[in-house]
Amino acid sequence: MTARLRVTLGQASLVGAHDTNQDFHGALLPEGHLLASKGIALAIADGISSSAVSQLASQTAVRSFLDDYYATSEAWSVRRAVERVLGALNSWLHAQTQASDARFEKDRGHVCTFSALILKGRELHLVHVGDSRIYRLHAQALEQLTDDHRVRLSSTESYLGRALGTGPHVEIDYRSWEAEPGEIYLLATDGAYTHLDAAAVHDAVARHPGDFDAAAVWLTQQARACGSSDDATLQLLRIDALPEPGASHPQLRRDGLALPPPLAPRAEFEGFTIVRELQQSARSHVYLATDTASQRPVVLKTPSVERREDSAYLDGFVLEEWVARRVDSPHVIKAWPDDRRRAHLYVAMEYIDGQTLAQWMADNPEPSLASVRTIVEQLAQGLQALHRREMLHQDLRPENVMIDGQGTVKLIDLATVHVAGLDEMHGYAAADPVPGALQYAAPEYLLGQGGSPQSDLFSLAVVTYRMLGGQLPYGLDLARARAPADVRRLRYIPLRHHRPDLPAWLDAVLGKALQADAARRQAVISEFIHDLRAPGQQFRSQRPPPLIERNPVLFWQASTLVLALVALALAFRQA
Repeated sequence: MTARLRVTLGQASLVGAHDTNQDFHGALLPEGHLLASKGIALAIADGISSSAVSQLASQTAVRSFLDDYYATSEAWSVRRAVERVLGALNSWLHAQTQASDARFEKDRGHVCTFSALILKGRELHLVHVGDSRIYRLHAQALEQLTDDHRVRLSSTESYLGRALGTGPHVEIDYRSWEAEPGEIYLLATDGAYTHLDAAAVHDAVARHPGDFDAAAVWLTQQARACGSSDDATLQLLRIDALPEPGASHPQLRRDGLALPPPLAPRAEFEGFTIVRELQQSARSHVYLATDTASQRPVVLKTPSVERREDSAYLDGFVLEEWVARRVDSPHVIKAWPDDRRRAHLYVAMEYIDGQTLAQWMADNPEPSLASVRTIVEQLAQGLQALHRREMLHQDLRPENVMIDGQGTVKLIDLATVHVAGLDEMHGYAAADPVPGALQYAAPEYLLGQGGSPQSDLFSLAVVTYRMLGGQLPYGLDLARARAPADVRRLRYIPLRHHRPDLPAWLDAVLGKALQADAARRQAVISEFIHDLRAPGQQFRSQRPPPLIERNPVLFWQASTLVLALVALALAFRQA
């Protein structure tokens, strides 16, 4: 990053009147690509006094959270990563309680409160359960950012309503907001925050401006001096500098890489020998090459000549290979397995010996439903592999699908993939609100609303429809839609209009997946695939659409003929 993320951090914990400190805290300030992809994390936990093992729960919670969060996929958003980590952690703590004598008295088990603050890119992310707290420091006040999950029975009696380890599942509070340089945040357990205020925190920072550890120690001592007898633990975080808006992931930067020269057959380039050009488009040049060392075929992609002055395009050019290295599926193209040092900006991918789905469709103008199912199910598996990593393909169309000689279907061209974890860094949000082909794009892209897994489902349904019928489900009207009113006027053209030999229920299944409103489509791609294989009664029992929808031309021809016959009959009667 051109402007690095920098913070000042301080931590301290003071044991209470008993022998064992049931609080625990920790922080990780990584370097390199982890700083960009995962950020800085602080975590604090507080055990409950009724449990003799809650200090183990606190230690496990903080240590496991910090270890496991940084081990999650770089493609995941912070929210997904922390929810997965804390869900697994909660299950483990609960299982320890269930395996002990405390299984009938949860307040004696592996239970603790938990709060964490993550600073990634220019955003802060808060996760919380229990009654430890996170504050933002203002000139005259401490702004509490967390809710206490404590149930009040009376003015003097209360108990924890939510905590890690109390049940097999736990509801975690999450929120995020944009950070600002100079802000100071405080994480604290109840033994500290109940005896501190904003003036004390300002005083601590003023006394120890360059040493927040000393400031944290001073604050715990102040809490003790003000009457705290419980364990007092706190963390102080000041944001000193933030990355520039739009800063990219270090592994996706093109610093020091030259633009490739024009490539021609038999040319030597970066350890490869060019065989021939496979494709040339406004976005890239694609070549078949041979790896000089292994003599294996490889596909090389270089930036388009027309866009070599487009910095945003060049910055995102290496995204395709980055994505391919993080998705392991037989139905998604793989990156070339080589980590050689590069001098030029290019992408190296596996060579797939086969044909595009577009060519297959040209060769099979009226395929059977069974053959189409086989292709669609493999495409679905490729999309699901992306979705599990919080990625969206966004450009599913026949030209971006390959079928090899063994019939394996693979998604290719990952250049427009949306990655939630990278989008949080503000570096790879799509510049074009419609990243794929208009004919296959879901209506929400056309309206500038962004995509979801249901958007890829819509594109998959369009491809399915076109394979079977050779046409588009909304004709060209969808590609022209730019306003909500345009989308509301869309009318689905029944597939049986083109293929009357196909079952009637197929239109009901496809019609649902092709709803303009994403919320009315199948919830997940697997549901769509199931409906294609085993349509439920709700699809089989639907009445066929009226003739005017199935065949408007035939409807008006029949209507005209009926009116003509009526007119003739009336004429004869009057004669």
